[in-house]
Amino acid sequence: MSAKAIKILLVQTSYLGDTVLSTPVIPALKKLYPDSELWMVTTPLSASLVKRDPLLTGIIPFDKRRKDAGLSGLRTMKNCFQEIGFNRAYALHRSARTSILLWLSKIPVRIGFTNAKLSFLYHHLQKRNPDDHDVIRNLSILADEAPIENFEVEMRLFPPETDELSQIVKDRLPEPGTYAVLVPGSAWETKRWYWEEYRKTAEYLLGKDTPVVLIGAEADMEVNQKVADGLGIIDVAGKTSVDDAMYIMKNAKLSVCNDSMSLHMASAFKIPCAAIFCATSPAQGFGPWKNNAIIVEKNLDCRPCSRHGTRKCPNRAEACMKDLSHKEVIGAIELLLSV
Repeated sequence: MSAKAIKILLVQTSYLGDTVLSTPVIPALKKLYPDSELWMVTTPLSASLVKRDPLLTGIIPFDKRRKDAGLSGLRTMKNCFQEIGFNRAYALHRSARTSILLWLSKIPVRIGFTNAKLSFLYHHLQKRNPDDHDVIRNLSILADEAPIENFEVEMRLFPPETDELSQIVKDRLPEPGTYAVLVPGSAWETKRWYWEEYRKTAEYLLGKDTPVVLIGAEADMEVNQKVADGLGIIDVAGKTSVDDAMYIMKNAKLSVCNDSMSLHMASAFKIPCAAIFCATSPAQGFGPWKNNAIIVEKNLDCRPCSRHGTRKCPNRAEACMKDLSHKEVIGAIELLLSV
């Protein structure tokens, strides 16, 4: 690579799932600027999702809620960006903090979205079509430089090798391609299908001699324990890393999950998926993408009640969860496994 190679910064500091949905922008930028150095800013947790991507020169973790919070964090990140010397920045994240940070960094060409907060701090703005899948919405950041049809639209993840896995995964994970991954948790309560229904779904899979693996964060341990209690399920919630989760999903034969990062991970790895939508809707652009998937949902006038879900059902009925039976999910599983 030339010493004068253009240096490009891609910014996505939102949730884990948003980072997965952003990954098609990486090869698109390298197609436009093949000799560039391409760096990505993510949250520390999301860094695991992209750190093995061979197209990235480096990852810059931005711990915006802890170590890098406030004005001191902005100053630290600004100094980092200026030391590297970026020529262009593409902001997929639309917060005021991102807009201010890139402006403070004095990167010569800054591209953002029209609906970003403080959008006037960017040199060029692109529109996001709310009717598109989020993969396409992210790629639209490049719409002035090439038609989206010129780019690959596959999400990309690179799981760890087996020697990098947590010991619990090495010891307990069934043979690749034999097990189903269930993900009962979600950061939002109204996105969580009832644990009792997940448990009945797990019982069905076990009855079909399909091992069941539950994954999730530390916050998901309680709900996972309710699903797994006494069933001989492999529950690794709170005991594994994002790297482990990628490996587990990559080697599954089936996934059952809520509207969450796991849904997008299953799409990236082309794992058949029964995707359960409660309060949210795939019409918002965050549904399965390019994998064999079946969406399980209820057609209700009150859905979706928000973009990300809420802590409590606004009308207290919880019909989007209560009216969705495990029998419907099992029917989706049977269809997926018959293909």
